[in-house]
Amino acid sequence: MAVDVVMPQMGESIFEGTITKWLKKPGDKVERDEPLFEISTDKVDAEIPSPSAGVLKEIKIPEGQTVPIQTIVAVIDGAGGAAVAVAAPAPAKPAPAPAPALAKPAAVAPAPTVPSPTPAAAAAAPASTERIHSSPLVRRLAKEHGIDLSAIEGSGAGGRITKEDVEALIAAQSAPAVAAPAAASAVARPSVPPPPPAPAAAPAGPAVHGSQFLPALQVGVPRERIYFGNYEVQPLSVMRQKIAEHMVASKHVSPHVYSVDEIDMTKVAAIRAKAKAEFESRYETKLTFMPFFVKAAVAGLRAYPTLNASLDGTNIVLHKEINIGMAVALDWGLIVPVIKNVDEKNLLGIQRTLNDLAERARTKKLKPEEVQEGTFSITNPGVFGGLFGLPVISQPNVGILGLGAIEKRPVVVDDAIAIRSMCYVTLSYDHRVVDGAIAHQFLHKVKDTLENWSEPLV
Repeated sequence: MAVDVVMPQMGESIFEGTITKWLKKPGDKVERDEPLFEISTDKVDAEIPSPSAGVLKEIKIPEGQTVPIQTIVAVIDGAGGAAVAVAAPAPAKPAPAPAPALAKPAAVAPAPTVPSPTPAAAAAAPASTERIHSSPLVRRLAKEHGIDLSAIEGSGAGGRITKEDVEALIAAQSAPAVAAPAAASAVARPSVPPPPPAPAAAPAGPAVHGSQFLPALQVGVPRERIYFGNYEVQPLSVMRQKIAEHMVASKHVSPHVYSVDEIDMTKVAAIRAKAKAEFESRYETKLTFMPFFVKAAVAGLRAYPTLNASLDGTNIVLHKEINIGMAVALDWGLIVPVIKNVDEKNLLGIQRTLNDLAERARTKKLKPEEVQEGTFSITNPGVFGGLFGLPVISQPNVGILGLGAIEKRPVVVDDAIAIRSMCYVTLSYDHRVVDGAIAHQFLHKVKDTLENWSEPLV
């Protein structure tokens, strides 16, 4: 029995993934849940396990290819044994033959064949009552260019309209308009040498995402001025490209506002110093400051649920569960695994979950569901000595808490100077949903919880 292996969805706002490495080759025997291939998205670098035991019959998508979720990337022969695959290697040879399957992701929505409405026509088009499946980024892009999404046939999973579909239509509309100015420019300035070629794209396949950010980040700067003197060109990794796209989209979507507060961590530091040796000996896990911050954030989210929310068009989605995403720094990027229902865990449970998720994030062992359904995020630049940071919101959240370094400083206590363990905390929030008053009340609740800590460790 043939079993299809599909590209999994690794996060709420992720609708595609890049295969970075195949861990098996056609003809290899695989066991159920054995690592089969590695993928990269802006949320996670992960090994994807085999959904079934059998023989890897065919690899449909090669390394470096980016495809939408639910795309069939391989086929496992669950009924045939290894002898069948080895005895008939010839059929495996023509694997490259299904070129249409490989080309499908790149040939996003045959835009030239779709009627290309002008911005005015698109604006005048009547709104369809049928729901259009697309991401907020796609809807924003369509709105900026006056495109009616109901006129586009989506190439994504379930007919979802992808960013590439919209970009293809934009390119088709603007091609004639761009040609004339380009020709005029060539006549007016024949002596201007062409700009140097762009650096080679990453070997991970067509740079649909990362390469578009270089001109955007260098607005007003001629491209040739980027390359001068001694330099080395390093293509963005697939994960870095995805992170770049996600961060740029977040800054475009959410109007970021930042609030800062300072917390006296002396009491928590004393509790931790007194208990950490016994804690580690009894429970075989280190006691860090992070579980204290997580519990304080939970108290703040319970008191001010507007920060435990997402925005869907003109609707605010107030989440009943508190699922906190924890940013984990890797040598090759950043991952945000999620602690589900964190409000139901005690300090020991949070510490164990944190350690487990961080370890499996670094060894690419996270499961898809462990980077999904986050309702709020925490990042800790203080672990690297940072005084504080102003983090970018992880969509579709409306807030992220940044933790600075805990260090001893002289402060005024009861009209006297004292040495206390102090920490700056910052809150980045989406001003479409959260106002400054709520943000500062949330931070005050976090501060009050930590400065007056009364909860037992276990």
